[in-house]
Amino acid sequence: MASVTTYAVVPAPFGPVAVGVTDGALTDVRFPHADGSAATDGLGERVDPADDPVLAGAVHQLTVYLAGELRDFDLPLRYRGSVFQQRVWEGLRAVPYGTTTTYGALATSLGLDPRTTARAVGAANGANRMPIVVPCHRVIGADGTLTGFSGGVERKRVLLALEARVASGAGTLF
Repeated sequence: MASVTTYAVVPAPFGPVAVGVTDGALTDVRFPHADGSAATDGLGERVDPADDPVLAGAVHQLTVYLAGELRDFDLPLRYRGSVFQQRVWEGLRAVPYGTTTTYGALATSLGLDPRTTARAVGAANGANRMPIVVPCHRVIGADGTLTGFSGGVERKRVLLALEARVASGAGTLF
C-alpha cells in the first residue's frame, strides 16, 4: 500500500502555506500559487491537523515561527532528493536564525570547494521541498543581493525581515 500524504494549510503574511506529512515526517512546505491560492494540488488529503501529531506539530511550529516566537524547528523530516541534496539541506539547517550565508560559504561549510560546487549547492537549495523549516531563504548572492527563491524574492525578503526583527529584539512579545 502506498503512503498517503496528509496536509493542512497555515495562514501566513504572504498567503496560505500548505504543510504535508507522510509516514510520520514532514515532507512538504509549499508557498501559495501566484493567484494567492494554497498550493495543494497533488499534495494528498487535507485533514484536521489534530488527527496527526506530526502535522499538528508542523502547523503549530510554523504558526509560531511566523509570529516571531520560534527560531528552530523540531520536527521529523523526510527528505526526497539525492545524497548531495540532503547534505546541502542539512547544511541549511545549520545556518543560524536571523543570519544569512552565500552559496559559496555554504559549500565551504560542507567541506566542498566553492569554486566548483557553489552552483550545485544553489541547485540543491532550489530543490528544497521544505522551505522555511529547512531555511533556504537564508542563502543570498555573493554580492549580498536576494537571489532566486522558490517562494519568490518578495517572500524571501519578508522571511529575512521577520528573522532580523526578532533576532534584534524588536517586535517580540517578550
